[in-house]
Amino acid sequence: MQKSIIRHSLLVLCSLALVGCSSVFKSQEDKTQGWTADQLYQEARDNVRASEWKSASQHLKAVETRFPYSSQAQQALIDQAYVYWKDDEPEQATAAINRFLALYPNHPGTDYMLYLKGLVTFTPPSAFLSSYTGQDPSERDPKGLRQSYQAFNELITRFPDSRYAHDARARLTWLVSTIAENEVNVAEYYYKRDAYVAAINRSQAVIRDFSGVQAAERALYIMMKSYEKLGLTEQANDAKRVLDQNFPDSKYYAQGLDGDKHWTDMFKPASWFNN
Repeated sequence: MQKSIIRHSLLVLCSLALVGCSSVFKSQEDKTQGWTADQLYQEARDNVRASEWKSASQHLKAVETRFPYSSQAQQALIDQAYVYWKDDEPEQATAAINRFLALYPNHPGTDYMLYLKGLVTFTPPSAFLSSYTGQDPSERDPKGLRQSYQAFNELITRFPDSRYAHDARARLTWLVSTIAENEVNVAEYYYKRDAYVAAINRSQAVIRDFSGVQAAERALYIMMKSYEKLGLTEQANDAKRVLDQNFPDSKYYAQGLDGDKHWTDMFKPASWFNN
């Protein structure tokens, strides 16, 4: 009798579990099952307008998965990259862009994807400069800024008349100045810690790799002072001569490095960072 009761109870429990699982499966049923590519894509567009990035991403992925050879699939991948960017997933956005560029190298939207690739790693001046809080600047390689530079540079090289080229050129100007400033920040860090050879190497990189940037003034001054500290008078005089030729009224002679306020003067149109 007892075994019969136990067996009956187990059967009841199994039946209840099956009913519960059936309810869960029904609740998780995909409402888009049977939708066309157009329906999925339009739903994704509605999600984007409402800034519902997760839902938009799901619907765009569905377009790609269910209709991989459709024109909507190509556009879905473009939009997917944008959605990842807006949802603060830069690595996913970059991966989507690279996949698109590999799959559709001659697509009419290639210039836009290069522009978006530049935007994904483009760091606003306020965010970039606020990171200077006492950490070793040599540990903060501006990798994202360099990636952004490469994307924008490829855009204006391949598509000089693109609707995005003008903005890309302006951003490139800022990027060059900012990357050069970063190099000089590292040079100054080494100089103030008596690592004069390292300071010279970083300063020389700025002079060699960047043309016409304001950061060159500080780089030449650091180079000159580093050579002086090393007792290399001839090299120090050479650096001073170049500094005087290019910056005859250099502020660093009067104020030194401690009085430098270069960050506040950087080229930074505010409208860039409202995308």
